[in-house]
Amino acid sequence: MEIYENQQGRPVIHPWLLSLVLLFLVVFGALLVTQGIAVALIPVLFDMPFEEILSVAAGNSQHENARMSLLFIQALGGGGGFLLGGWIFLKFIDKKSLNLPKQFANLRPGGLILLISLIGGFISFNSLFVYLNGHMQFPDAMAELERMLRAKEDELMQLTLFITDFANVNELLMGIFVIGIMAGIGEEYLFRGILQAKMHGYTGNVHLGIWITAAIFSAIHLQFYGFLPRLMLGALFGYLYVFSGSLVYPILAHILNNTFTVLMVYAAKLGMVDFDMEEPTELYWHYVLIGLAVFAVSARYFIQLHPKKEIDGKMA
Repeated sequence: MEIYENQQGRPVIHPWLLSLVLLFLVVFGALLVTQGIAVALIPVLFDMPFEEILSVAAGNSQHENARMSLLFIQALGGGGGFLLGGWIFLKFIDKKSLNLPKQFANLRPGGLILLISLIGGFISFNSLFVYLNGHMQFPDAMAELERMLRAKEDELMQLTLFITDFANVNELLMGIFVIGIMAGIGEEYLFRGILQAKMHGYTGNVHLGIWITAAIFSAIHLQFYGFLPRLMLGALFGYLYVFSGSLVYPILAHILNNTFTVLMVYAAKLGMVDFDMEEPTELYWHYVLIGLAVFAVSARYFIQLHPKKEIDGKMA
Protein backbone atom coordinates (compact mmCIF):
# COMPACT_ATOMS: atom_id res chain seq x y z
CA MET A 1 0.00 0.00 0.00
CA GLU A 2 1.11 3.58 -0.64
CA ILE A 3 2.75 5.43 2.21
CA TYR A 4 1.38 8.98 2.43
CA GLU A 5 1.33 10.04 6.05
CA ASN A 6 0.58 13.26 7.89
CA GLN A 7 3.52 15.21 9.24
CA GLN A 8 3.50 16.01 12.92
CA GLY A 9 0.86 18.56 13.84
CA ARG A 10 -2.61 19.21 12.50
CA PRO A 11 -3.44 17.37 9.23
CA VAL A 12 -3.93 19.59 6.17
CA ILE A 13 -6.92 18.74 3.99
CA HIS A 14 -7.54 20.56 0.70
CA PRO A 15 -10.52 20.05 -1.65
CA TRP A 16 -9.40 17.48 -4.21
CA LEU A 17 -9.56 19.81 -7.22
CA LEU A 18 -7.70 22.60 -5.44
CA SER A 19 -5.07 20.11 -4.31
CA LEU A 20 -4.48 18.87 -7.87
CA VAL A 21 -4.32 22.42 -9.24
CA LEU A 22 -1.78 23.37 -6.56
CA LEU A 23 0.28 20.27 -7.35
CA PHE A 24 0.27 21.13 -11.06
CA LEU A 25 1.24 24.77 -10.44
CA VAL A 26 4.04 23.92 -8.02
CA VAL A 27 5.53 21.25 -10.29
CA PHE A 28 5.19 23.45 -13.38
CA GLY A 29 6.90 26.29 -11.54
CA ALA A 30 9.70 23.98 -10.36
CA LEU A 31 10.23 22.77 -13.93
CA LEU A 32 10.51 26.35 -15.20
CA VAL A 33 13.01 27.26 -12.48
CA THR A 34 15.21 24.17 -12.90
CA GLN A 35 15.19 24.45 -16.69
CA GLY A 36 16.08 28.12 -16.43
CA ILE A 37 18.99 27.31 -14.13
CA ALA A 38 20.14 24.57 -16.50
CA VAL A 39 20.04 26.90 -19.52
CA ALA A 40 21.93 29.60 -17.59
CA LEU A 41 24.67 27.13 -16.68
CA ILE A 42 25.18 25.73 -20.19
CA PRO A 43 27.52 28.50 -21.43
CA VAL A 44 29.67 28.02 -18.34
CA LEU A 45 29.72 24.23 -18.21
CA PHE A 46 29.78 23.43 -21.93
CA ASP A 47 31.44 26.49 -23.49
CA MET A 48 28.39 27.21 -25.64
CA PRO A 49 27.07 30.66 -26.65
CA PHE A 50 23.48 31.51 -25.69
CA GLU A 51 22.38 31.87 -29.33
CA GLU A 52 23.26 28.21 -29.88
CA ILE A 53 20.98 26.97 -27.08
CA LEU A 54 17.77 27.24 -29.17
CA SER A 55 19.33 25.01 -31.81
CA VAL A 56 20.29 22.56 -29.06
CA ALA A 57 16.71 22.44 -27.76
CA ALA A 58 15.45 21.69 -31.28
CA GLY A 59 18.05 18.96 -31.79
CA ASN A 60 19.63 20.83 -34.71
CA SER A 61 22.89 22.04 -33.17
CA GLN A 62 26.23 20.93 -34.56
CA HIS A 63 28.14 22.06 -31.47
CA GLU A 64 30.43 19.37 -30.08
CA ASN A 65 28.72 19.57 -26.66
CA ALA A 66 25.16 19.82 -27.97
CA ARG A 67 24.03 16.37 -26.83
CA MET A 68 25.61 16.70 -23.40
CA SER A 69 23.99 20.12 -23.01
CA LEU A 70 20.55 18.81 -23.91
CA LEU A 71 20.95 15.88 -21.54
CA PHE A 72 21.97 18.32 -18.80
CA ILE A 73 18.81 20.37 -19.38
CA GLN A 74 16.73 17.20 -19.15
CA ALA A 75 18.49 16.08 -15.97
CA LEU A 76 17.98 19.34 -14.10
CA GLY A 77 14.82 20.54 -15.80
CA GLY A 78 13.10 17.17 -16.12
CA GLY A 79 13.69 14.62 -13.39
CA GLY A 80 15.16 17.28 -11.11
CA GLY A 81 12.13 19.53 -11.62
CA PHE A 82 9.66 16.74 -10.85
CA LEU A 83 11.60 15.86 -7.71
CA LEU A 84 11.85 19.46 -6.49
CA GLY A 85 8.22 20.29 -7.27
CA GLY A 86 6.96 17.12 -5.62
CA TRP A 87 9.06 17.74 -2.50
CA ILE A 88 7.87 21.36 -2.15
CA PHE A 89 4.23 20.32 -2.51
CA LEU A 90 4.61 17.40 -0.12
CA LYS A 91 6.40 19.33 2.62
CA PHE A 92 4.91 22.81 2.53
CA ILE A 93 1.42 22.47 0.98
CA ASP A 94 0.04 19.00 1.67
CA LYS A 95 2.29 18.61 4.74
CA LYS A 96 2.62 14.86 4.22
CA SER A 97 5.50 12.41 4.41
CA LEU A 98 6.48 9.38 2.35
CA ASN A 99 8.31 8.01 5.42
CA LEU A 100 11.50 6.97 3.64
CA PRO A 101 12.73 4.69 6.48
CA LYS A 102 9.54 2.64 6.12
CA GLN A 103 9.94 2.62 2.31
CA PHE A 104 13.36 0.99 2.67
CA ALA A 105 12.23 -1.31 5.50
CA ASN A 106 9.66 -2.86 3.15
CA LEU A 107 12.35 -3.97 0.68
CA ARG A 108 13.18 -7.67 0.37
CA PRO A 109 16.48 -8.95 -1.13
CA GLY A 110 14.59 -11.57 -3.10
CA GLY A 111 12.24 -8.90 -4.42
CA LEU A 112 15.15 -6.90 -5.76
CA ILE A 113 16.43 -9.96 -7.62
CA LEU A 114 12.97 -10.85 -8.97
CA LEU A 115 12.56 -7.29 -10.21
CA ILE A 116 15.11 -7.96 -12.96
CA SER A 117 13.23 -10.92 -14.45
CA LEU A 118 9.89 -9.22 -13.84
CA ILE A 119 10.89 -6.12 -15.81
CA GLY A 120 12.64 -8.17 -18.50
CA GLY A 121 9.50 -10.25 -19.03
CA PHE A 122 7.27 -7.20 -19.03
CA ILE A 123 9.40 -5.40 -21.64
CA SER A 124 9.00 -8.37 -23.99
CA PHE A 125 5.26 -8.61 -23.28
CA ASN A 126 4.81 -4.85 -23.66
CA SER A 127 6.17 -5.04 -27.22
CA LEU A 128 2.63 -6.14 -28.13
CA PHE A 129 1.25 -2.77 -27.00
CA VAL A 130 4.13 -0.92 -28.66
CA TYR A 131 3.16 -2.59 -31.94
CA LEU A 132 -0.60 -2.04 -31.55
CA ASN A 133 -0.23 1.62 -30.58
CA GLY A 134 2.31 2.29 -33.31
CA HIS A 135 0.00 0.87 -35.99
CA MET A 136 -3.20 2.49 -34.76
CA GLN A 137 -5.19 4.05 -37.61
CA PHE A 138 -7.98 6.61 -37.41
CA PRO A 139 -11.20 6.59 -39.47
CA ASP A 140 -11.25 8.87 -42.53
CA ALA A 141 -13.29 11.49 -40.67
CA MET A 142 -10.37 11.94 -38.24
CA ALA A 143 -7.63 12.01 -40.87
CA GLU A 144 -6.56 15.55 -39.95
CA LEU A 145 -6.18 14.63 -36.28
CA GLU A 146 -4.11 11.60 -37.25
CA ARG A 147 -1.89 13.79 -39.44
CA MET A 148 -1.30 16.22 -36.57
CA LEU A 149 -0.51 13.42 -34.12
CA ARG A 150 1.88 11.78 -36.57
CA ALA A 151 3.65 15.09 -37.20
CA LYS A 152 4.07 15.68 -33.46
CA GLU A 153 5.29 12.12 -33.01
CA ASP A 154 7.86 12.54 -35.78
CA GLU A 155 9.08 15.80 -34.23
CA LEU A 156 9.55 14.24 -30.81
CA MET A 157 11.15 11.14 -32.32
CA GLN A 158 13.77 13.24 -34.10
CA LEU A 159 14.66 14.90 -30.82
CA THR A 160 14.81 11.50 -29.10
CA LEU A 161 17.07 10.13 -31.83
CA PHE A 162 19.37 13.14 -31.48
CA ILE A 163 19.59 12.73 -27.70
CA THR A 164 20.31 9.00 -27.90
CA ASP A 165 22.79 9.10 -30.80
CA PHE A 166 25.66 8.78 -28.33
CA ALA A 167 29.03 9.54 -29.86
CA ASN A 168 31.10 7.98 -27.07
CA VAL A 169 30.92 6.18 -23.73
CA ASN A 170 30.81 9.44 -21.77
CA GLU A 171 27.63 10.47 -23.58
CA LEU A 172 26.22 6.97 -23.02
CA LEU A 173 26.86 7.21 -19.27
CA MET A 174 25.29 10.67 -19.21
CA GLY A 175 22.29 9.24 -21.06
CA ILE A 176 21.90 6.46 -18.50
CA PHE A 177 22.12 8.97 -15.66
CA VAL A 178 19.55 11.35 -17.19
CA ILE A 179 17.11 9.03 -18.98
CA GLY A 180 17.44 6.15 -16.56
CA ILE A 181 18.29 7.36 -13.07
CA MET A 182 17.04 10.96 -12.92
CA ALA A 183 13.82 10.22 -14.81
CA GLY A 184 13.19 7.10 -12.72
CA ILE A 185 13.63 8.89 -9.39
CA GLY A 186 11.88 12.16 -10.27
CA GLU A 187 8.89 10.71 -12.11
CA GLU A 188 8.20 7.94 -9.59
CA TYR A 189 8.53 10.30 -6.62
CA LEU A 190 5.91 12.59 -8.16
CA PHE A 191 3.54 10.20 -9.91
CA ARG A 192 3.53 7.07 -7.77
CA GLY A 193 4.71 8.63 -4.51
CA ILE A 194 2.34 11.61 -4.48
CA LEU A 195 -0.23 11.60 -7.30
CA GLN A 196 -1.17 7.91 -7.09
CA ALA A 197 -1.66 8.09 -3.33
CA LYS A 198 -3.88 11.14 -3.74
CA MET A 199 -5.92 9.56 -6.55
CA HIS A 200 -6.37 6.46 -4.41
CA GLY A 201 -7.65 8.65 -1.59
CA TYR A 202 -9.98 10.69 -3.83
CA THR A 203 -11.55 7.69 -5.59
CA GLY A 204 -11.49 5.28 -2.64
CA ASN A 205 -10.32 2.56 -5.03
CA VAL A 206 -6.67 1.58 -5.35
CA HIS A 207 -7.09 0.26 -8.91
CA LEU A 208 -8.65 3.50 -10.13
CA GLY A 209 -5.86 5.40 -8.40
CA ILE A 210 -3.23 3.33 -10.22
CA TRP A 211 -4.78 3.55 -13.69
CA ILE A 212 -5.72 7.24 -13.54
CA THR A 213 -2.18 8.07 -12.45
CA ALA A 214 -0.74 5.83 -15.18
CA ALA A 215 -2.88 7.61 -17.79
CA ILE A 216 -1.69 11.05 -16.61
CA PHE A 217 1.90 9.79 -16.48
CA SER A 218 1.65 8.57 -20.07
CA ALA A 219 -0.17 11.67 -21.33
CA ILE A 220 2.43 14.16 -20.06
CA HIS A 221 5.01 12.61 -22.40
CA LEU A 222 2.93 14.00 -25.32
CA GLN A 223 3.48 10.93 -27.50
CA PHE A 224 0.15 9.48 -28.66
CA TYR A 225 1.78 6.56 -30.47
CA GLY A 226 3.56 5.58 -27.28
CA PHE A 227 0.63 6.20 -24.96
CA LEU A 228 -0.54 2.60 -24.58
CA PRO A 229 2.79 0.90 -23.71
CA ARG A 230 3.67 3.78 -21.36
CA LEU A 231 0.23 3.43 -19.74
CA MET A 232 0.95 -0.25 -19.11
CA LEU A 233 4.35 0.61 -17.64
CA GLY A 234 2.81 3.22 -15.36
CA ALA A 235 0.25 0.69 -14.13
CA LEU A 236 3.01 -1.85 -13.48
CA PHE A 237 4.97 0.69 -11.42
CA GLY A 238 1.79 1.49 -9.50
CA TYR A 239 1.05 -2.14 -8.64
CA LEU A 240 4.66 -2.73 -7.62
CA TYR A 241 4.26 0.06 -5.08
CA VAL A 242 0.88 -1.17 -3.82
CA PHE A 243 1.86 -4.81 -3.39
CA SER A 244 5.25 -4.07 -1.80
CA GLY A 245 4.64 -0.89 0.19
CA SER A 246 7.96 0.49 -1.04
CA LEU A 247 8.43 3.25 -3.62
CA VAL A 248 11.97 1.96 -4.15
CA TYR A 249 10.67 -0.91 -6.32
CA PRO A 250 8.92 1.26 -8.95
CA ILE A 251 11.90 3.64 -8.96
CA LEU A 252 14.30 0.76 -9.68
CA ALA A 253 11.89 -0.76 -12.21
CA HIS A 254 11.65 2.58 -14.02
CA ILE A 255 15.44 2.91 -14.04
CA LEU A 256 15.86 -0.65 -15.36
CA ASN A 257 13.32 -0.14 -18.13
CA ASN A 258 14.78 3.16 -19.34
CA THR A 259 18.39 2.04 -19.02
CA PHE A 260 17.64 -1.12 -21.03
CA THR A 261 16.27 1.04 -23.86
CA VAL A 262 19.31 3.34 -23.78
CA LEU A 263 21.71 0.38 -23.91
CA MET A 264 19.76 -1.23 -26.77
CA VAL A 265 19.94 2.01 -28.78
CA TYR A 266 23.70 2.22 -28.24
CA ALA A 267 24.22 -1.47 -29.04
CA ALA A 268 22.22 -1.00 -32.26
CA LYS A 269 24.44 1.91 -33.23
CA LEU A 270 27.48 -0.34 -32.78
CA GLY A 271 25.82 -3.02 -34.93
CA MET A 272 25.54 -5.49 -32.06
CA VAL A 273 21.73 -5.84 -32.13
CA ASP A 274 18.85 -5.07 -34.48
CA PHE A 275 16.83 -2.41 -32.66
CA ASP A 276 14.89 0.50 -34.17
CA MET A 277 12.95 2.98 -32.03
CA GLU A 278 11.46 4.68 -35.07
CA GLU A 279 9.61 1.81 -36.65
CA PRO A 280 8.14 -1.08 -34.60
CA THR A 281 7.34 -2.92 -37.84
CA GLU A 282 7.54 -6.49 -36.57
CA LEU A 283 5.66 -8.30 -33.83
CA TYR A 284 7.29 -11.48 -32.56
CA TRP A 285 4.65 -13.52 -30.79
CA HIS A 286 7.14 -15.90 -29.22
CA TYR A 287 8.81 -12.93 -27.46
CA VAL A 288 5.42 -11.67 -26.30
CA LEU A 289 4.32 -15.06 -24.92
CA ILE A 290 7.67 -15.89 -23.30
CA GLY A 291 7.75 -12.41 -21.80
CA LEU A 292 4.23 -12.82 -20.44
CA ALA A 293 5.14 -16.17 -18.86
CA VAL A 294 8.33 -14.82 -17.27
CA PHE A 295 6.51 -11.74 -16.03
CA ALA A 296 3.59 -13.73 -14.57
CA VAL A 297 5.85 -16.15 -12.68
CA SER A 298 8.10 -13.36 -11.41
CA ALA A 299 5.11 -11.24 -10.35
CA ARG A 300 3.59 -14.16 -8.45
CA TYR A 301 6.74 -14.79 -6.44
CA PHE A 302 7.26 -11.04 -5.95
CA ILE A 303 3.82 -10.73 -4.33
CA GLN A 304 4.40 -13.81 -2.18
CA LEU A 305 7.66 -12.32 -0.85
CA HIS A 306 5.86 -9.36 0.69
CA PRO A 307 3.31 -9.36 3.51
CA LYS A 308 -0.25 -9.57 2.25
CA LYS A 309 -1.94 -6.17 2.10
CA GLU A 310 -5.58 -5.20 1.68
CA ILE A 311 -5.34 -3.39 -1.62
CA ASP A 312 -8.96 -2.23 -1.57
CA GLY A 313 -8.61 -0.50 1.79
CA LYS A 314 -7.55 2.99 2.64
CA MET A 315 -4.06 4.42 2.21
CA ALA A 316 -1.46 3.57 4.82
